[in-house]
Amino acid sequence: MKKFNKVVSAVMAAAMVAGALAVPASAEDTFKIGGIGPMTGAAAAYGNAVMNAAQIAVDEINEAGGVNGAMLEFNAQDDEHDAEKSVNAYNTLKDWGMQMLLGTVTSAPCIAVEAEAVNDNMFLLTPSGSAVDCITAGDNAFRVCFSDPDQGTASAKYIGENGLATKVAAIYDSSDVYSSGIYATFKAEAANQPFEIVAEEAFTADSKTDFTVQLQKAKDAGAELVYLPFYYNEASLVLTQAAAMDFSPIWFGVDGMDGILSVEGFDTSLAEGVMLLTPFSADAEDDLTKNFVAKYQELYNEVPNQFAADAYDGVYIIKAALEQAGATPDMDASTLCDALKVAMTEITVDGLTGAGMTWDASGEPTKSPKAVVIENGAYKGL
Repeated sequence: MKKFNKVVSAVMAAAMVAGALAVPASAEDTFKIGGIGPMTGAAAAYGNAVMNAAQIAVDEINEAGGVNGAMLEFNAQDDEHDAEKSVNAYNTLKDWGMQMLLGTVTSAPCIAVEAEAVNDNMFLLTPSGSAVDCITAGDNAFRVCFSDPDQGTASAKYIGENGLATKVAAIYDSSDVYSSGIYATFKAEAANQPFEIVAEEAFTADSKTDFTVQLQKAKDAGAELVYLPFYYNEASLVLTQAAAMDFSPIWFGVDGMDGILSVEGFDTSLAEGVMLLTPFSADAEDDLTKNFVAKYQELYNEVPNQFAADAYDGVYIIKAALEQAGATPDMDASTLCDALKVAMTEITVDGLTGAGMTWDASGEPTKSPKAVVIENGAYKGL
């Protein structure tokens, strides 16, 4: 009997050791970061760029020894740019043990997820959700990119201060919080600039395939520049239909247009000369940008866009905040969130999308925008 007990004890001990070895490192000594964005569907260029770049940053940090002696683990979930699916993805990540969220990528899903995250006191850092309401539900949310009002105001100032046109038309999506939010502040700032808005034409999600009416009105009004504050898929249709109408003004977009060169079936020569505001230019000559672009191209065989740069910076911002807070991976999500809220207002980060980036308690970043133009099928800084 004693021999049997010894055997059982040995087996149980071995099982316990095996069980201990089988426990993933993330369960005890790894910070778990969730990511949500459109990895399939019409906005996939944004989501995949974010997830790819975030993983690059996570791997770099882990190879350098991690954060406060702990590793990072990143779990990316697809929301197809759909608010309901984004909330489902958030719940999946909570079940996984997420302690922080890098997301979501696009504005409407981000607003829906932030409503959940504030109730959980879950730290949320959106790399690219630019609508104001993405981070206003509570004090748990911060942003890497510019907000929509900042983009609209900065666009109008850039056009006016650089004398790009005296007659400007705008085409915007009145059914989309991103597009309509940007245009509202663009229009307000335009009143202070030396150009006139000669046509302002709206479309909705139900009518975003035929822009000939809006384009004809802009053309008839003599618009020298057309402002397009919306996403790259619709922008590619606008440029294609304008070419068929022999209408070739200056095209000026926002960060949502970053991705137009990757639209399947689009004649990218039509994007020559397109201008947009962005905090990132892949052709910048600083070492950080050159190293990131080279690594991204090696891994994914394409030039990274602004969304990728936002996400890469986002992971390093989280790293800086974790270090500032002296955080440890055994902290639950709510406790960690309380620590990061304070730390975010104390850190300064030099990244791809800005030098000396800081945040206040509102969650908004302080940094300066850049303008780029598409030349020879690539983005070039201005």
